Amino acid sequence: MATLTTHTPTLADLLDQLGDVPPSRVLMRPAPGQATEADVLTVNDREGRLCELVDGVLVEKAMGFRESILAGLILSLLRAFVIPGNLGLVSGADGLMRLFPGLVRTPDVAFASWDRVPGRSVPSEPIPDLVPDLAVEVLSKSNTKRELTRKLREYFEAGVRLVWLVDPQARTVAVHAPRGAPVVLDASETLDGGEVLPGFVLSLADLFAELDRHG
Repeated sequence: MATLTTHTPTLADLLDQLGDVPPSRVLMRPAPGQATEADVLTVNDREGRLCELVDGVLVEKAMGFRESILAGLILSLLRAFVIPGNLGLVSGADGLMRLFPGLVRTPDVAFASWDRVPGRSVPSEPIPDLVPDLAVEVLSKSNTKRELTRKLREYFEAGVRLVWLVDPQARTVAVHAPRGAPVVLDASETLDGGEVLPGFVLSLADLFAELDRHG
């Protein structure tokens, strides 16, 4: 993994290396390049700011209310599918995972089969060494294309088998696998779990209809 202390002498270089992340999401304490996993937990506990650790930098997770609604529904549907067959674990947006030493990510939703879970039991440590089979990211306005490109590369280098990028604004889901071009589904189509979760299906019309609910 790159380090900012030797390769990123300016703020512009820092933001470029992180994938054009908006400055408002980059924490300056601890100093960029000096942050640790302990700092991730401290900021989360003391300030309620959910951050990822990238190249020794704390980068705040982008998430809004509408995004959380979609993430919550996906999580609940995945749990309803996974738990009856005891297929593994489903985690939410505060489920920190160490993909590589020095790289901590927290997908909005993730599924990890038991074979990928250390000891085949719920981890007790706050940041386990855990690479999920499926990672779901619900996009916010502050997510950039280069940030997502970097995150996809890291997921697949770590061994993630499937990534769903859910776009609330466009009402699409881009399905990414380690090889081949992504498949972009619109609200008229159905999302499935592929080889990762055979038999799981989700109507995207039903998913995005959550954004239109009213009293």
